[in-house]
Amino acid sequence: MKLGLIWGYWGALPPANLVETTKLAEDLGFDSVWSAEAWGSDAFGPLAYLAGQTSRIKLGTSVVQLSARTPTATAMHAITLDHLSNGRLILGLGVSGPQVVEGWYGQPYRKPLARTREYVEIIRRVLARDEPLSFDGEFYQHPYHGPGSMGLGKPLKAITHPLRREIPIFLGAEGPKNVAQTAEIADGWLPLYYSPFRQEVYADQLAAAKEGFEVAAMANISVCDNVADGLLPVKMMLGFYIGGMGAKGKNFHTDLMARMGFEEEAFRIQDLFFEGRRDEAVALVPDEFADEISLVGPIGRIRERLAAWRDSPVTTLLMYPSSPDQMRLIADVVNDG
Repeated sequence: MKLGLIWGYWGALPPANLVETTKLAEDLGFDSVWSAEAWGSDAFGPLAYLAGQTSRIKLGTSVVQLSARTPTATAMHAITLDHLSNGRLILGLGVSGPQVVEGWYGQPYRKPLARTREYVEIIRRVLARDEPLSFDGEFYQHPYHGPGSMGLGKPLKAITHPLRREIPIFLGAEGPKNVAQTAEIADGWLPLYYSPFRQEVYADQLAAAKEGFEVAAMANISVCDNVADGLLPVKMMLGFYIGGMGAKGKNFHTDLMARMGFEEEAFRIQDLFFEGRRDEAVALVPDEFADEISLVGPIGRIRERLAAWRDSPVTTLLMYPSSPDQMRLIADVVNDG
C-alpha cells in the first residue's frame, strides 16, 4: 500500500504551505503528490513548481479536464513536466461533468466514453513518437479537415523527444461503463470515493484490468479521538458533491451513492441541497457511508480498518494535507504494512 498527498484544486488563494508540506510528505516516504483543477487553478502549474522543490515524489494530476485542452496540448504539458521532473509524472485525466464542460469551457458534453478513448489514444501516439500524428476520429482529427479548414494541415511529430515513451495514464471515472473502459485503456483509476467494504460495486468492471493496474483512491484520513467529529468534514464534502455537484437527473456522484446501497438517502440529499437546506443535507449523509470511504478516529482504529483497504484493489491511499504530526502518524501506520 502506497500513500499519496492530494492538494485538490485551489480555493480563493493558493495554499500557503504547498511546498513545505509536500517536502515533508516526500521525507516521510509518500509515493506521490497530486493536484487538480475545476474552474480556477490549473492542475499542471503547481506540479511544475513542486518538481523543482522535490526530487523523488511522483507528481500526479487528479485530474486534468479533457475539455480544458486538446489532447495534443495535454501531451505537450506531459512531455514538458516529465522532463522537468526527471520522469515523475502520472497523467490523470477526466471528462468532468456537463455543468463544467458547457458552463466553463463552452463546449457540448456528449459521448464522454468515446471522447475519452480518442483522447487517450492520441496522447499515447504523441508520446510514442513513432510517426507523425495522423488521426481521424469523431471528436479529433489530425490534420483537421472539418468545417472551416484551409486544407493546409499536415501530420506532425512532437519536436521534443519525450523522456518516456509511456507515461502512466490514470482516469477519473465513476459510472460502470466508464470504469470498465478505464480498466481496458488506462494504467490506473482515480475513484472519487471508494469503499473497500463494498468491493462488489466495481468488481466486474475491474476484472479485466491488466497486470500492474493501479487504483489511487481518496481516503479521507483524520486521526482524532471522536469518530463523529472526524467524519463531519467528510459528510460536508459528500453533501456538496452528492447534492450540488451536478444537476437533477445528471449527477454522477448521486448515482454512485445510490449504486453503493444508499439510494433513498442520496436522492433526498440532492433534494435538500437544491432546496437550500444544506445543513439538513449534510446531516442526512449516513455515518456508515462516510466512515467506509475514510480512515477516521484513534490511530488504533485506523490501523484496524486499514486492513480492509489492503485487502482491496486499492494500491495508493490519497489523503489531504494535515498537520505534520498527523502525517507522520499516518505514514508510520501505512508504511508499517
